[in-house]
Amino acid sequence: MNEYDSDRIYDLTSTVGFNKTDIKKEADCFVLNTCHIREKATEKVYHEVGRVKKDFRNLKKPLVIVSGCVAQAESNEMIKREPYIDMVIGPQSYHKIGDLILDYERRKKKINETEFDVVGKFDLLEKIPNSQNKISAYLTIQEGCDKFCHFCVVPYTRGPEYSRPFDKIIKEAKNLVASGAKEIVLLGQNVNAYNYNKKYKLSSLIRELNDIKNLKRIRFTTSHPKDMTEDLINCYKDCEKLMPILHLPIQSGSNKILQLMNRKHNREYYISIIEKLKKIDKNIKISSDFIVGYPDETENDFQDTMKLINKVGFVNSYSFIFSPRPGTPAATKKLNNLSEVKLRLQKLQNTLDNLQHKNNKAYLQKNCEVLIENKLNNQEKYFGRTRYMTPVVLEADNCKPGDIVNVNITSCSQKSLFGICKTNKVKAA
Repeated sequence: MNEYDSDRIYDLTSTVGFNKTDIKKEADCFVLNTCHIREKATEKVYHEVGRVKKDFRNLKKPLVIVSGCVAQAESNEMIKREPYIDMVIGPQSYHKIGDLILDYERRKKKINETEFDVVGKFDLLEKIPNSQNKISAYLTIQEGCDKFCHFCVVPYTRGPEYSRPFDKIIKEAKNLVASGAKEIVLLGQNVNAYNYNKKYKLSSLIRELNDIKNLKRIRFTTSHPKDMTEDLINCYKDCEKLMPILHLPIQSGSNKILQLMNRKHNREYYISIIEKLKKIDKNIKISSDFIVGYPDETENDFQDTMKLINKVGFVNSYSFIFSPRPGTPAATKKLNNLSEVKLRLQKLQNTLDNLQHKNNKAYLQKNCEVLIENKLNNQEKYFGRTRYMTPVVLEADNCKPGDIVNVNITSCSQKSLFGICKTNKVKAA
């Protein structure tokens, strides 16, 4: 979602005369689009501003804007802590960035714009063409969260759940396909909570996208287990363009910890979703998110998580040590012993890495479908992804970005596959 927002921020700044540059010291304006999900991400913002300040020590100072969730959470404190910052803009206010830049250039007065105006944002964005011309294109359909997990800052930085109008999403999707997109990834903080006018759900969008002629693949992320409804599960049976992988964060395999997290589901419910999906297609694969060391997590709770990981066999997952976010209920809880938590994280990540590597080894000496996304710089090789999102670096003749090709996998690493395309295209761009 941050990448989608960053693309749209550029679309907006281009309306007031800005162009992208790859030469840092030529920049008149820096926009740092930020995430507040973990403390480390927040500190990176200040470090990056420090680097800009150093680079421009003997040059004309550029306009420095911090947008996104850190801007929303820190607000005026950002400007107080780092006076080099000229403007902070929250994630539901970035549609105003063009006017705010013009206002700043007139008055040279620092700006804090962190109002929640999600409706106004998308109303304006619909008037500005989406300039993405990527083979795999992101498309935000839903923002905000009403779940209030006790560790999560999203409801406070992105606001309540909001679903964009159905017809406007379809229009944007068709425009992306007309611009060359072969794959669309539907985005939302709780993407499967999408519900427009109590009539259109995520399943409605997937079925409509499935009928767009030149679109080849559909994905969505990130989902909440509570919103994995039967109509959505059935899309995996009926919609051939929906890829057979689901990112479904569970965070912990312990029912006690899930309850303390206010996740609104338990381990058994989570497993039941996967069992339903496997009945539709035994080859569907699951990825997830895990928080290690949540307050009051015991060794037994951790072992419950490890048992779940081994039972499900996740193909690709993200895992982190619990990071208390200011303003959330969990921020006031006593932290676990950090050295113990680090050991748990290492064990968990080793297991996840081994599962991922085992999954990749299963491709060796086999053919698989790969959507080519781009040609690698200065190499006669291409980058693409399998139906399961696995990265592939391949050698190929007579193909181009947007083609879906058969690739014979000759080697692999933990995260990527490597192969040769010797056969004809499966589906041409």
